[in-house]
Amino acid sequence: MCYVTIIDDSEHEDFIKNMITGTSQAHCAVLIVAAGVGEFEAGISENGQTREHALLAYTLGVKQLIVGVNKMDSTEPSYSQKRYEEIVKEVSTSIKKIGRNPDTVAFVPISGWKGDNMLEPSANIP
Repeated sequence: MCYVTIIDDSEHEDFIKNMITGTSQAHCAVLIVAAGVGEFEAGISENGQTREHALLAYTLGVKQLIVGVNKMDSTEPSYSQKRYEEIVKEVSTSIKKIGRNPDTVAFVPISGWKGDNMLEPSANIP
C-alpha cells in the first residue's frame, strides 16, 4: 500500500513544525518555487523559505526531490525560457551546497493558475 501526504506550509513560519513532522516520514518532496520576479529571489535568499525547506528535506533524509517552478505565466515575457533556466540554475546551485546532487532533481515548469503542465503537457511551457 502506498500513502501520499501533502503538507502545505504556505511559506509561513508558523507551519514549519508541520513541515518537519511530515517531511521526516517522506521518501519524496515536491518543492514549489514561484517564478515571479521578486518572489523567487525572496525565497532563495539566505534567509528564504525555499532554501530552508530544501535543507530540511535533505537533512531529514528525503531521497527524491522534485522542483515545481510555478507561476510561469507571470514571468516577463510570459512563460519565459530564460527565467526558467535562471531559476533552475539558482536552485541547482543552492541544493548542491547542502549536499544534494542537482542532476537527480526533476525540475518542472508549471502554472497552477492556468493549469499548464499540471495534468498534461502544455504547449505554453518552455
